Amino acid sequence: MTVDQAAGARDTAPRSAHVPVVIVGAGPVGVTAALLLARRGVRTVVLERHHDVYPLPRAVAADDEVRRILQAAGVGEEFAAIARPARGLRLLDARHRVMAEFPRAAQGAHGFPQTSMFDQPELERLLRDALARRPECDLRTGAEVVGIGTDTGTGVGVGVGQDGNGPVRVTFRRDGVEEHLWADAVLGCDGAGSLTRDAVGAGWQDLRFEERWTVVDVRTSVPVRCWEGVDQICDPDRPATFMRIGEDRYRWEFRLPDEPEPDHERLRELIAPWADLPYGADFEVVRQARYTFRARIADRWRRGRVFLLGDAAHLTPPFIGQGLGAGMRDAHNLTWKLARVLQQGADERLLETYESERRPHARHAIRLAVAMGWAMTGGQDGAAALRRGVLGAAVRIPGLTAAAARDLSPALAAGPLVRRRALRPTRRGGRGLVGGICPQPWVAVDGRRVRLDELLGDSFAVLTAAPPSPSLRAVADGLGARTVPVAGLGDDGRLAAWLREGRADAVLLRPDRVVMDVVPSGADDFTDTAGWASLLHSTRKPLPAQRTIETSLLRSATR
Repeated sequence: MTVDQAAGARDTAPRSAHVPVVIVGAGPVGVTAALLLARRGVRTVVLERHHDVYPLPRAVAADDEVRRILQAAGVGEEFAAIARPARGLRLLDARHRVMAEFPRAAQGAHGFPQTSMFDQPELERLLRDALARRPECDLRTGAEVVGIGTDTGTGVGVGVGQDGNGPVRVTFRRDGVEEHLWADAVLGCDGAGSLTRDAVGAGWQDLRFEERWTVVDVRTSVPVRCWEGVDQICDPDRPATFMRIGEDRYRWEFRLPDEPEPDHERLRELIAPWADLPYGADFEVVRQARYTFRARIADRWRRGRVFLLGDAAHLTPPFIGQGLGAGMRDAHNLTWKLARVLQQGADERLLETYESERRPHARHAIRLAVAMGWAMTGGQDGAAALRRGVLGAAVRIPGLTAAAARDLSPALAAGPLVRRRALRPTRRGGRGLVGGICPQPWVAVDGRRVRLDELLGDSFAVLTAAPPSPSLRAVADGLGARTVPVAGLGDDGRLAAWLREGRADAVLLRPDRVVMDVVPSGADDFTDTAGWASLLHSTRKPLPAQRTIETSLLRSATR
């Protein structure tokens, strides 16, 4: 049964022309956004112009934060079955000698391998299978969106009114028939050529990187010399990237600006440093394509209730493996805020924090990728040799490689939901935790080992190392947040140590696990409740906290 047939079997009644959320694009970001909204009870229609999953591999790497987002979307275990942990990243010179190594741990702060390799079509299939199991989601394939706007005319076009208030009309063609949906919100997950980006009136800001590369995906049983990580060849004449994706799957990327697409003989020459390919060897080219790697970011990500996510909002070179990750972070950041506005009547200003938080974060990742790109190629001008020399010296600085790895996803900048204002002298603790993401250790509950987020649920949460004060309990109750003491969780004291290092007695975690506020050591209450309370205030009855493990387990852990 197809996804569409499954949806039809669930609901044979005529569909309403109105839906809470329309998602344009059923790639990993769009489907993950739909699953995250479904877990909060928000109905979505996902419109995808293709009839099936795009069959060729594109994204191949996910970090541990992305895996935590997939866990939140309900597909963590399924993804583990198709993922392959990688050891990290190496920078090699033109003779393939190691210049620097950026190791990645088998388990990072989020509870997963810091780098995992995967096949994107497999990821998309498991995401769509999960979507088909959710009654809140309706995937419509073969549906090409041709118009997004707030006007009520009969013409097809794009453009959202200046204020963006009111439902948004989405026009699409399916089987030669034009249809319309009215949505309370539209998420544009429709890639680099986004129609949604046109609708919000956004343009590209160029971050000054553009190179043409050839990407070759291979399946072979021939022995391949690899270290189970990613190799970046820092050679201005022939920069390249190599990685093992699966048991018999490999990817090579070559910058060949002045050459035609390599034929089989040329591929044998390019791949020779990694594999000996006798004639007649088992060597299948799954995909060979030429891409232009660009660094761009949209100058606006929203107009009213129409939002841009993923490649519709930002494009990054692939050198640090954060292209897909940035889009998944977009979905994780936006969906809980949108659900709170749609389901609980939270202040519309809450939605403004999506772009203000995610845009600087995405820009940071793009600039890191561009810097890595320059390190790989050494540039194409007279200063190339100087840059390579600087790189060779820099990677020998103690601690630099570890710091670079941590900097892939820095803490969010200060804002309405990241309270980093100057604290009074008696309340200086906890400032280093705000804006960062809470670690996720395994915890023990009634003899069972579960990941922390399974205990915390999908809403706000308070972790506390001290008995909660009445005011803290009031805040938690007002947000529908679970209050969990960190003592006795069976996590080898990791959370208690994290709070202690941050000089905090308690932290308030957002649904995306970002630390929103802290109770500094020795204090009784959060540092600035008034700063964020108005944005989260609900005009409707709060939704019951969603449970991901049995209520008895929660009671046992929080007694």
